[in-house]
Amino acid sequence: MKRSLLPIFFVLCLLGEAKVKNVLLIVSDDLKADALGCYGSKVAHTPHLDQLAKEGTLFRNAYCQGTVCKPSRASFMRGRRQGGKGITWGEHFINNGYSSTRVGKIFHMRVPGDIIPGTNGEDVAACWSARYNMPGKEAHTPGNYACLNLNKFTTKLEGRQSTKMPFRMFVTVDYVGDGSDQPDWKAATKSIELLKELKKDDKPFFLATGFVRPHYPNVAPEQYFERYPFKKMPLPYVQPNDWDDMPKSAISRSNSKHYGIDKYPDNQRRMWAGYLATVTFMDEQVGRIMKTLKELGLDQETAVFFTSDHGYLLGEHHFWQKGNLREEVTRVPLIMRVPAGQPGASSSIVELVDLFPTACEATGLPIPEGVEGKSLLPILGNPEATVKKAAFSFVGKGTSMRTSQWAYMKYGDGSEELYDMKKDPKQFDNLAKSAEHAATLRSLRKQFQADRN
Repeated sequence: MKRSLLPIFFVLCLLGEAKVKNVLLIVSDDLKADALGCYGSKVAHTPHLDQLAKEGTLFRNAYCQGTVCKPSRASFMRGRRQGGKGITWGEHFINNGYSSTRVGKIFHMRVPGDIIPGTNGEDVAACWSARYNMPGKEAHTPGNYACLNLNKFTTKLEGRQSTKMPFRMFVTVDYVGDGSDQPDWKAATKSIELLKELKKDDKPFFLATGFVRPHYPNVAPEQYFERYPFKKMPLPYVQPNDWDDMPKSAISRSNSKHYGIDKYPDNQRRMWAGYLATVTFMDEQVGRIMKTLKELGLDQETAVFFTSDHGYLLGEHHFWQKGNLREEVTRVPLIMRVPAGQPGASSSIVELVDLFPTACEATGLPIPEGVEGKSLLPILGNPEATVKKAAFSFVGKGTSMRTSQWAYMKYGDGSEELYDMKKDPKQFDNLAKSAEHAATLRSLRKQFQADRN
């Protein structure tokens, strides 16, 4: 793909002056892009991420590769679309004289299975010089518990559902407290301690902080829930007979009828309220870290990346959770703040696999062989720049390809979906069988096959 070298040269000159020395990666869990104020939400209260977006570059069209936790994290931590073998961020940075520290969930951890005991999950030990797990009580936090698809509400600790599907994904707990007992508060506190130590050490560092919210169970102090009265929560519009033009392979088993939440419209609103409450709580922890980074003067020499492993569905198309190829799942928030970079917003198509090579180029390290992502430094110098034509996401035997205008999905049984994202951003009208769009479909099939090869 032809690309001007001027933005790259411009940014590299600026970064050379700013001495980008360190990298701070902050990863949320199950965070949908439109649950942030900076991505257009009229309901969410996310002042700290909104501020980070003002200071850095917000990517409007960033896409995950895996649409559930484990494959997504394995992918972006290696810069390879479908994970597999390959050197990780941490190993590469350690090999080049950096410390590499994990706080919380970066590679896959079961939530709440690994969070309650504070175990490592499926971590890659070689990626880190040091690693710290953040345990918490999760659904067993004393307070007002709800299992919304069962319409169960209680303050008792006995009999709470926290591990079995599909119940665990509809659990909320609000309680009296300041949040200091929660894993995300602990992760921010530990990250702050480490930043102070790293400042004294003066060795270049890669610090990866992983938050578990807003992944279920949605647990937060009551003041965060009070910001979102459930009766005022708008539910997403769902088109009548929405599934009629979807192939069978595209219809998520994680749907309202299967989970029983369709019987309780108010509980669907409570789900939105609980989700946004934990988003705001997580946002506050980001703010605490960024405040410390600036107080220590590390913001002048540290590249900051914020993202999520994938997006999430909260009733759109009558679907819930993740693990499919809908836009709400494949699209993720991505904000990058690099010293001396040019603040702005980009509509260019990018992927999470691009983070690793961007970190390498920003710090002057070589990009390892086998990394499939592209550095996003050109976009940091010019929001109108592009580095690729399409983004790919995967689930099971299904693959989606997202271009600036089209979303094309192909499944293992040969079925397809095609959406014009300029005219139909909510993906209500599948054009795969439209004679009017046959030429477009053929062109996208050809691009899909060429890029996949």
